[in-house]
Amino acid sequence: MARTRFVPLALLALLVACLQSLALSSAQHAHAATQVCALYCDTRDPSQARAETFPVPNKEENGRRIELHVSDPDGMAWASIDDGQLDDSVWLDRSWDGGKTWDGLLGKASIPSTWTGTRTLMYNLYDPTNHRRAVLRACGDAQGVACTNWAHLSVCTERCDGASPGSGTGDAQPVPATTLEGRVIALHMDDAGMAWATLRGGAAGDEVWLDRSWDAGATWPDGSSMSRTSVPAGATSTTTDKINTSDPLGRLYGGAVRACGRAVTGQNGSCTAWARPAASRAAAAADALMWSYDPRTAYWKSSWWNSAVALATVIDYMRQTGDTTYEWIIDRSFEINKGTFPAGARSSDPIEGDFISRATDDTEWWALAWIDAYDLTGDAKYLDEAKTIASYVNGYWDDTCGGGVWWDREKTYKNAVTNGLYVRLTAELHNRIPGDTLWLGRASTAWKWYVSSGLINSSGLVNDGLNTSTCENNGQTVYSYNQGLAIGAGVEVWRATHDASALAQARALADAAIGSPALTTGGILTDKCDAVTSDCDDNGKQFKGVFMRYLQDLDGVTGGAYRSFATTQADSIWSADRDTLNRLGERWSGATSSDHPNARDWRTQASALSALLAAAG
Repeated sequence: MARTRFVPLALLALLVACLQSLALSSAQHAHAATQVCALYCDTRDPSQARAETFPVPNKEENGRRIELHVSDPDGMAWASIDDGQLDDSVWLDRSWDGGKTWDGLLGKASIPSTWTGTRTLMYNLYDPTNHRRAVLRACGDAQGVACTNWAHLSVCTERCDGASPGSGTGDAQPVPATTLEGRVIALHMDDAGMAWATLRGGAAGDEVWLDRSWDAGATWPDGSSMSRTSVPAGATSTTTDKINTSDPLGRLYGGAVRACGRAVTGQNGSCTAWARPAASRAAAAADALMWSYDPRTAYWKSSWWNSAVALATVIDYMRQTGDTTYEWIIDRSFEINKGTFPAGARSSDPIEGDFISRATDDTEWWALAWIDAYDLTGDAKYLDEAKTIASYVNGYWDDTCGGGVWWDREKTYKNAVTNGLYVRLTAELHNRIPGDTLWLGRASTAWKWYVSSGLINSSGLVNDGLNTSTCENNGQTVYSYNQGLAIGAGVEVWRATHDASALAQARALADAAIGSPALTTGGILTDKCDAVTSDCDDNGKQFKGVFMRYLQDLDGVTGGAYRSFATTQADSIWSADRDTLNRLGERWSGATSSDHPNARDWRTQASALSALLAAAG
């Protein structure tokens, strides 16, 4: 009898376990789940974790302990099972929509002979490259399938999702309210970037909620119907709790939110536009810029020298505001990108190590970024890198045209950008190396050559370069970044030498730019490609920011002589050139046309951020 009863019970237990496993895995669960890479890629060994926390209670199942482990510095988690038996197993489930669906059986591991426990490898909680935020749980099969709770369901910064609407300070409405059958649904944000929604003029049973998107409003699976609340009986209004718009743990910046509502009298609803917080102009612009930074590759995708300038701009922001939220990207960018890369991986040219390539100017932009990193952090490795780069570039100085650095390894062109960078770089090195004479001599020689080379025309504007055969000004386009680099070179040489003529030259260059229709239209800095009948390429999108960066430097040593101009730029950018997601465009006047729309991407964002910083001083 006992034997005939035992077999069906065993089969029943096995069937129940299989059904539980199927229910947990869902159709989306797959061993072939796409690998996610952030700081590290999925399947990292837990022995390399930089921290270990236990964010949710363990799960006990038939005497086994199933545990979820999280390393917040790595943004990864792993699972373990203990007090188990041979063939007990453990795995992770990962959900990108708050636990509604999930990829299951990630890292599944079984207890081998003579062991009583095992663990999985590590998997990412975040996918900032693709602007996604996951939740993870640990699951195990110990003669019955069981799982822990999901970890990190809420985003926590200064406060966690679900904070009281009365907490914090500030109440901005970044976008117009929406109306629905007489109801007014509004989106609010406080000074810390937390959002909440209100519904006014409604009836009992009306609902209001928040949606949160990490990909600029394209999707919102992780943040649908958050803090949903109803108008209580006898009332006409209600307010949701607050939610966060960024997740620093996941390196997810630029989160967008909207307020939505539904009237009890119908099935219809309405939502505001998507918005990002704007507690300050510079903070809002930096947040939107960081949305495009890829922690996996540690640069802004698709543009090598532009990424160096964007990095320097973020460093400028941190140094000026004291907000060090993004300081981690400095070392990340350095360590990931200091090696070698084939053509096409970072630039159309191979990167040969130490940020060096055949394009001399591309190399110099990185050197200046690393000096900025040194200024902010005090870490000498960044200054040493700048010295390495500058020594390499110095090898391309010769007597052709009386001096100057060649633009490329093939020595085809001596131009303004390469030599403006070289003067600024060598002078910056001198000003940071105690007892230096080497870089001082090079900076002084390069500056004297620059101002006498013919690069500066009779109007005080810098043309693109020299004619390779006659060594005369080639009359090519006056670009704002060449003008800005010349200004910055003069200011830094003045710091190095105390030569008043260098500062006077910098002021003359700035005055010429501000007063010339070649660079200023209606008081707004404008490059040739900014016209509504044309488009800037990816290089040109960042030119004006370089000008404003070095104009700010000049402004700082001349008692605010150029603050008014900077304020005009910033005010125009903020009022005419910004959308509800704080994205800032190429044309600071906001001008656009159907054939040539005002471009917005991370290059234009970094450029405009420099103007906002210049106005803020």
